[in-house]
Amino acid sequence: MGALIAFSRIVDATTTAIGKSVSWLLLAAVLISAGNAVLRKALDMSSNAWLEVQWYLFGTVFMLASAYALLKNEHVRIDILSSTWSKKTRDTIDLILHILFLLPFASLMTWLAWPWFWRSFFSGEVSSNAGGLIIWPAKLAVLLGFALLLLQAISEIIKRFAVLTGKMEDPREDTAGEMPPAASEV
Repeated sequence: MGALIAFSRIVDATTTAIGKSVSWLLLAAVLISAGNAVLRKALDMSSNAWLEVQWYLFGTVFMLASAYALLKNEHVRIDILSSTWSKKTRDTIDLILHILFLLPFASLMTWLAWPWFWRSFFSGEVSSNAGGLIIWPAKLAVLLGFALLLLQAISEIIKRFAVLTGKMEDPREDTAGEMPPAASEV
């Protein structure tokens, strides 16, 4: 179990580094968007390439930050239900749902994204828009995003199992939504 926890820590560190790094792409996207708007209004100039690079940047942030959101336990859930459950119940449900849904989904999407990216890269696929960009970088972001999400899903499964079996303390900093114990639990 120690080797799996060590693997999980490496994945978590990688996910954190990537998640924090891609946030800077949002600044680039905003600056490009603002520059494009100023050029369009002031000089009546615009380019589809500027629009596409904004989409690429926003898409890359979304794809590469999804694993970071999972790591930080910031993904969407139905808090009105889960906040009433005990921590052990939430951890058990997370473990089961990660195995039954997240792991197969991330695996399938990674597997499907590989040939989709590969064909685009080797064919030199270009956007059909006038002045459009090459497409493979956006497809690479999809592939890398799902691959990172898959690794983070494995890490979360390892951690939930280790926490439930008492092999490690819960690394989640977030205890928001933790309900005080009911009178019957005290």
